[in-house]
Amino acid sequence: MMKKNNIIFILADDLGYWALGAYGNKDAITPNIDKLANEGKRFDNFFCASPVCSPARASIFTGRIPSQHGILDWLDEWENGTTTEEYLKGQSTFVDILAKNNYICCMSGKWHMGHGENPQNGFKYWYSHQKGGGPYYNAPMYKDGNLIFEKKYITDSITDYGLDFLEENYSKKDPFFLSLNYTAPHSPWDCKNHPQEIMDLYKECTFSSCPRDEYHPWKIMETFEGNEEERIEVLKGYFSALTSMDFNIGRILNFLEEKNLLEDTMIIFTSDNGMNMGHHGIFGKGNGTSPLNMYDTSVKIPFIMYKKGEFQVKTIENLLSHYDIRQTILEYLNLEDNLDENIIYPGKSFKNILENKEIVKKENIVIYDEYGPTRMIRNKEYKYIHRYPDGPYEFYNLLEDPQEKNNLIYNENYTEIIDSMRCELLTWFTKHINPEIDGATLGVYGGGQKKLAGKWGNYAHDTFGRYTSNFIFSGDNLLKNQYK
Repeated sequence: MMKKNNIIFILADDLGYWALGAYGNKDAITPNIDKLANEGKRFDNFFCASPVCSPARASIFTGRIPSQHGILDWLDEWENGTTTEEYLKGQSTFVDILAKNNYICCMSGKWHMGHGENPQNGFKYWYSHQKGGGPYYNAPMYKDGNLIFEKKYITDSITDYGLDFLEENYSKKDPFFLSLNYTAPHSPWDCKNHPQEIMDLYKECTFSSCPRDEYHPWKIMETFEGNEEERIEVLKGYFSALTSMDFNIGRILNFLEEKNLLEDTMIIFTSDNGMNMGHHGIFGKGNGTSPLNMYDTSVKIPFIMYKKGEFQVKTIENLLSHYDIRQTILEYLNLEDNLDENIIYPGKSFKNILENKEIVKKENIVIYDEYGPTRMIRNKEYKYIHRYPDGPYEFYNLLEDPQEKNNLIYNENYTEIIDSMRCELLTWFTKHINPEIDGATLGVYGGGQKKLAGKWGNYAHDTFGRYTSNFIFSGDNLLKNQYK
């Protein structure tokens, strides 16, 4: 059989980098993900573009930041079981480019970027979650355009659809692209939502890998707050969902090995955003607090690349982002991209890392994140967080304070560095944003997005010059606390 460059892209949901065995977690049972990391390339400083699902996913596929693609918050716009907008319509993704180059493309699992019932953006095979989260049993799924309620454990069903796709297409002359978009380990985490045999693996676990920090003063009311016994049950559910996903990834690896496809298939594993499970006194991601947060546990994610016989084992320390994925995959495959000439794309290819070449390190490698009015600039030494219109602001010395416990924003010893980073952040976002959908000027509070953003949705301004009619809020507390 002729050698091909197949791709399997595995996307977890709400998985922090800290939660995997390969990243040092002593509680997690993740042998298959750990195998990919230990026999491939493990990236230790990889970041999402926004610490919440829909914007982060759109940035992965389009290579744009949220204020370029227009998905600024998680999508909450299901009316009568269908989505009203196709949020990525008219925007190309790297999957579009793969499809134009004869890749057979399949999406199985969580889409959460609008019109979940219909295949889009280069995908031909389509098994999609109706919403973005929900029960692990009886999950609402679109299959062949029809809404069904999947009786099986949804992590198993997502894998089943992927395996059926592989069985049907692996021997064809054209390469395949399979995107396995798991809902795991997103909530719910109660015992009724996960297989008992998996839960029993954590029966005696005390989950010492998850801190018992005091509850964060900005923690939103909707997140967990309970005693130690209740905490253990929540963590048991989270890690059980993770382990169930890992075992299903093992099923995919077994298929590839049985069919002698490992040398022909690049495997990428990552998560849409990070997750706090007690870290900083939060159970949640960027919208686990009000104001929205940019802790590393919210924005830093696992990223692993594996290709048998080609990718040398190496731990990568370079600071990289989800918005670099598009350029990297397409340059690796030597495929011409179709970039929008009106967009200044933020990403850069790291193909040289895949080719095991020495990387020339720049003096100041910087990562940027945004979640509505909250924006972050981070390098290896420092992190600055800016919130529009008037704060609160944060600054951390990451070398001395990697857990981000001590906000130094008012420390006069860092005034010059803070001013420089603030200027750099403003300059970068001014260069990249689309003013019509600029998240810093819109009513994004973490409560969900219902319509197209900003001028794309033709909504009126509020008193802060924000377009607010296209957003809903998850309670008055979010709105009130935003301006404290």
